[in-house]
Amino acid sequence: MSTTKKKDGFTAEEKAAMRARAKELKSKEDGESAVRAALAEMSPKDRALGKRIHAIVTESAPDLVPKTWYGMPAYANKDGKVVCFFRNAGKFKERYAMFGFNDSANLDDGSIWPIAYALTELSAGDESKIRKLVTKAVS
Repeated sequence: MSTTKKKDGFTAEEKAAMRARAKELKSKEDGESAVRAALAEMSPKDRALGKRIHAIVTESAPDLVPKTWYGMPAYANKDGKVVCFFRNAGKFKERYAMFGFNDSANLDDGSIWPIAYALTELSAGDESKIRKLVTKAVS
């Protein structure tokens, strides 16, 4: 007998993310307002990280367009493809937030490179690293 449990479909958090995405596709709300609303719904710690990430990305890559993506703050190129995003820890009840990049980011470095970073806080050095990554991603 197997002792593993069968997973019965999507989790409540996954379903909420899918509903958020469907709503985003229908929404006429501008991206900046949507990102600010998403940040406002986060826990204070996640909100503080998210606001710093928002400032870093918009300053480092002013051509990226803020929007939400599955309910997360995200930043898209002129073609509408999400380049990078911030996922708060509370979204999927994780122990850390995450800053990630999609395949439209120009981060290729050989045959293997990181595309997601765990965040628990942001030091000046961390912010500098993220600025460099975002700048490279849109180059």
